[in-house]
Amino acid sequence: MKTALTIAGSDSSGGAGIQADIKTMTVHGVYAMSAVTALTAQNTTGVYGIMEADPEFLANQLDCIFTDIRPDAVKIGMLSSGEIMKVVAEKLRRYEAEHVVLDPVMVSTSGSRLMQEEAVQVMREQLFPLAEMITPNIPETEVLSGMEVRNAEDMEKAAAKLQKSCGCAVLCKGGHRVNDANDLLCMDGGMRWLPGKRVDNSNTHGTGCTLSSAIASNLALGYSLEESVRRAKAYLTGALEAGLNLGKGSGPVNHIYGLRWEPAM
Repeated sequence: MKTALTIAGSDSSGGAGIQADIKTMTVHGVYAMSAVTALTAQNTTGVYGIMEADPEFLANQLDCIFTDIRPDAVKIGMLSSGEIMKVVAEKLRRYEAEHVVLDPVMVSTSGSRLMQEEAVQVMREQLFPLAEMITPNIPETEVLSGMEVRNAEDMEKAAAKLQKSCGCAVLCKGGHRVNDANDLLCMDGGMRWLPGKRVDNSNTHGTGCTLSSAIASNLALGYSLEESVRRAKAYLTGALEAGLNLGKGSGPVNHIYGLRWEPAM
């Protein structure tokens, strides 16, 4: 069985973070492992508390994983501080981790800041060189590229600039602000727009976590980078179309929409 590791924060409501990652990896037929970078107290209405993991304990988690069940792919999510990032980078270098997908999580769906501002530069210097792909949304693309993104042309310019500076592939996620579900993949072979189906669903909690985990899962399974992205987008579309409606705010997607069961009568 292929294996994948998520290095991310815990979401107590189960819709994002390592919980979303593990669900996504599992339904892709990949054995999921996790290294927890932070505990969060959150639900569909917002993030109400963050407790960062002790860096030494995070290092211990990563040593235990890589020296026993080596991951075929790694997804990186919430890393709230530069100190945590440095630990992750050191371990990924030491163990020569493969197929690293980095979701530069800066702000939650509900608008809560999840990364310290000074940590952005550490992420650039320490983690981008180790990544096969980063998956920023529009606000994250603006921060990382230093450009305002108002339309598809801006998106292309920013993605190209970011790909050149970070040295890895960039999946710039469009979203409703630019072009609904069409994403831009920028890699050494050039740029290509990957069209997506717009789903009328306001429950989008954890979609970024889910997409990046699906990409990592497909890379672990042996698919090419572009095919992994296409398959991940199709999976996320299905999870949104399933129309799960939980909680009082922006609810989670249905990660297990492909499974079938009958409730007890």
